[in-house]
Amino acid sequence: MGDLEAEWTEETMQRITAENTALKQRVRQLTADNRTLDERLKAARSNLRFQDRRVADLEARVTEPAPKS
Repeated sequence: MGDLEAEWTEETMQRITAENTALKQRVRQLTADNRTLDERLKAARSNLRFQDRRVADLEARVTEPAPKS
């Protein structure tokens, strides 16, 4: 590894370090974005389950026989 590093210029090492820092920041941002999207997806699924139960309840009411007067 020492031989490889000896061939690198200071400018090259600075560029690689800067790119590495930028990539790490991008990974952090993508991880945060993924977490946010995952939370939204869970909320949407929960809302859908609620709506499915509500529709089933309304369908059951519609199919019940009408009360006799």
